Amino acid sequence: MSLARPLRAAALLCAVALVPATTAGLAQVEGRASPEFAKLFATYQRIKASYVEPVSDDVLIRGAIDGMLAALDPHSAYLDGSALQRLETMIDGNYQGLGISVQMDDGAVKVVSPFKGSPAEAAGIKAGDYITHIDGKLIYGLELDEAVQQMRGPAGSAIRLSIFRAGRDAPFDVSVTRGLIELEPVTHELKAGRIGYISVNEFSRDVGADVNGALNALRGQVGGQLAGLVLDLRRNPGGSLDEAVALSDLFLDKGQIVSQRGRSRADTIQYQAETVYRGDAARGVPMIVLIDVGSASASEIVAGALQDQHRALIMGERSFGKGSVQTLLPLAQDAALKLTTARYYTPSGRSVQEGGIEPDIRVPQLSDPDAATRSQYAMRESDLRRHLVNEVDLEDESLESDRQADPRFTATAEELKAQGVEDFQLDYALKTLRRTGGAVMTARR
Repeated sequence: MSLARPLRAAALLCAVALVPATTAGLAQVEGRASPEFAKLFATYQRIKASYVEPVSDDVLIRGAIDGMLAALDPHSAYLDGSALQRLETMIDGNYQGLGISVQMDDGAVKVVSPFKGSPAEAAGIKAGDYITHIDGKLIYGLELDEAVQQMRGPAGSAIRLSIFRAGRDAPFDVSVTRGLIELEPVTHELKAGRIGYISVNEFSRDVGADVNGALNALRGQVGGQLAGLVLDLRRNPGGSLDEAVALSDLFLDKGQIVSQRGRSRADTIQYQAETVYRGDAARGVPMIVLIDVGSASASEIVAGALQDQHRALIMGERSFGKGSVQTLLPLAQDAALKLTTARYYTPSGRSVQEGGIEPDIRVPQLSDPDAATRSQYAMRESDLRRHLVNEVDLEDESLESDRQADPRFTATAEELKAQGVEDFQLDYALKTLRRTGGAVMTARR
């Protein structure tokens, strides 16, 4: 399969750049590494000669590659046929399946987030759920690609997932009807009080332009200036670095947006405002950005930029904490390495690696009856095995603070439902804009 299509956009959970890999560069091996390569080659020979069954070179070489990458961080990986296909379909946002983002967690498939409006969300699957069986068959220990392949299928076909959820006494089954997943990266709605609401579900191509279009549509509905704006980045796993920069630049008219720093000069880059859009497209409009544990990578770039530049109030829960950049390095026509090559930093120099973006106002999702229990077991970057460690030592107390009860938020999900509140975080953001108006633009922790 050609790499042309998947390389035209970034990988869904990371910023991806294309860097050529030369044959000469790959062939160079430092002399001091020779003894270790001798061990590798000796192991290969022993297996070929003595293993109980014949083993093909393809299996052994792939195993060696996977083993090397397994010693690195969890975002570095070898991609070939099926994996590249999965990357392509996730970028295009057009495939048949359940509509969930998943990740391996010690051999188990853990839901990072169901996509908004997907069959998985409609069936009640939540972030943090573990999928243990598919149609009664145990999937623990499978490669992620194998598990995902089993979840994919023609639209209209049904699949039975066995779910383990924190706070539940026993696993339970959920039946999901697969659908044609045509993700809308950007949706918008005019809320009461002339407040615009824009939801960004992923950072695929043209997200910046789509949000700009949504802003224009909302202004058209009110016949002029909006009274406030909510930008919803919750459950957004990230995507294109370029689109994160474009979206941030849409609301900034000066200063830095993000910087990335790697080992080489080519991997050290600063991104500035006024390079994609001129001026602030919502100048004078008070703005709140919603984030949660599912907000990762590109979402954290936008939230960090608007927070550090004092353009928006960040509200919700601490984000995922993925502050690294991956580069796609072609090895052959149908194979590539996705390798971590840099870390990114907010305008004030903060690395969000491990710690994530801390909201200015922490607001729990009280309208979800399982939210409090699930937050105790929420998976973030810092929970992944072999994750990159933040260069600045993070205090354990600061990472645990968002799991402590806030006496201001005591309503139960049942009470909120009776009041007609289906999304407490959004409701609180809207009420904050109506109550404080322009003051929200300069509010700080």
